[in-house]
Amino acid sequence: MPSAADPVYVVEDVSYTYLDRFPALTDVSLRVARSEKLALLGANGCGKSTLLKILDGLLVPDRGTVMAFGEAVTEDALEDEQFNHGFRSRIGFIFQNSDAQVFSPTVREEIAFGPLNLGMPTEQIVERVDDTLTMLDIADLADRAPYQLSGGEKKRVAIASVLAMNPEVLLFDEPTAALDPRTQQWLIELIVELNAAGKTIVLATHDLETIDVLADRCLVFGEDHRIAGEGTPHEILADRDLMLSVNLIHERTHLHHPHPPR
Repeated sequence: MPSAADPVYVVEDVSYTYLDRFPALTDVSLRVARSEKLALLGANGCGKSTLLKILDGLLVPDRGTVMAFGEAVTEDALEDEQFNHGFRSRIGFIFQNSDAQVFSPTVREEIAFGPLNLGMPTEQIVERVDDTLTMLDIADLADRAPYQLSGGEKKRVAIASVLAMNPEVLLFDEPTAALDPRTQQWLIELIVELNAAGKTIVLATHDLETIDVLADRCLVFGEDHRIAGEGTPHEILADRDLMLSVNLIHERTHLHHPHPPR
């Protein structure tokens, strides 16, 4: 049995190419510890979202290995119903675009969709849905159709639909992108709270303003689809040459340095 000290993910020498000719990841290796907050940083198109999809089992790498919870994640394993069910129940993916994620006739049905697919008893599903609606303060939206919601409300519903399954790992793709400031602040606080409750967080972002709050550790991806650097948010933001080389800042950018922890 894997122990609590074992990493959630071990990724070794993973490469992935779209349509056999557009490299998205090249020889990427990383570990994700339990209950850590890991930020994948890099310019658009460097492979961050592809890596999240591989961690979620939506894509299988062309080369290299992915271990999750001590087991190999392969095409064959994902086709095995028992493995797939266990794997899916432990990982939640919040897409950048909520429209890609929210598709049920009402918000209540949207949140019930995951637990229903996991085969939970009806009473438990009703309880989960009610708890999640309350927790995210969206009970008043329960009977609305997704198309009647604002962007911020849709984001909350997309997150609720994932949290209803109570996964151990949460993958966020550009969590704060295109959100109004109030929803952005709410989401940052929620991610910190979920992590404090023991959830492992992996997020892809190029928003440097929030990484000192949202991450304990950063992996920086270069435009060659490889990992170009690793460190705490403070170390990464202080490495101006690295940030320039991966196109995350311009020559004239003044970086806000988070205060080192006291």
